[in-house]
Amino acid sequence: MRVQVRYFARLRELKAVSSEEVELAEPTSVAALYGDLFPVGSDGALPVMYAVNEEYVTASHIVQDGDEVAFIPPLGGG
Repeated sequence: MRVQVRYFARLRELKAVSSEEVELAEPTSVAALYGDLFPVGSDGALPVMYAVNEEYVTASHIVQDGDEVAFIPPLGGG
């Protein structure tokens, strides 16, 4: 099963790409996918909002083959 993952802001910088195709062995939640792609480090985990197919979803939402998943960190500025 394959999903397209889009990255924004700091996550784009960390991955050095704006999107990529990810292959999954089985359906998984968006939170678990995020955890796999961005393992918690010494700084903890960057909080994000999740979107699937351009609609915001909860962390427990299960992604399906062909979905477009976006991880959106909080935006700040000054």
